Amino acid sequence: MKHALTALFSIIIFIGFMACKTDENITAVKMDEGNNNNVSVETAGTRVNIRIGSKTFLATLMNSPAASAFKTKLPMTVAMSDLNGNEKFFNLPANLPVNASSPGSIHTGDLMIYGSNTLVLFYKSFTTQYSYTRLGRIEDVSGLATAVGSGNVTVTFTLQ
Repeated sequence: MKHALTALFSIIIFIGFMACKTDENITAVKMDEGNNNNVSVETAGTRVNIRIGSKTFLATLMNSPAASAFKTKLPMTVAMSDLNGNEKFFNLPANLPVNASSPGSIHTGDLMIYGSNTLVLFYKSFTTQYSYTRLGRIEDVSGLATAVGSGNVTVTFTLQ
């Protein structure tokens, strides 16, 4: 009986050490969640040109099912409507695979999907309670708000 208790105690201590080791993995997952939809910045890579008028912006897409499905639709030219003075949106003709989460904060240059088929390009930063699926982000947002203007705008998305 004494050996059984010693063995059980050893197992409990071993599990405790393993639980402490697991915390590093949990931190890594939480960091990925901060990038939305469990997509790591390290897995990003595909670049997209976003042309608005005479200005072209370079965006990097995430490595996700939604971004992959979006890429298959490119090149694409759409008439995006203004909403709330901070975003342009377009309803895609087909749903994309989504994994929506509430980012808490939207940043200028975020490219996301609202619902399952609404493409959204944000040109102002703000806080939000809405849920989105992240597609990617414009790398240099200088001049984005000016380029999109205050009304509807034609935007062309092409793979770089």
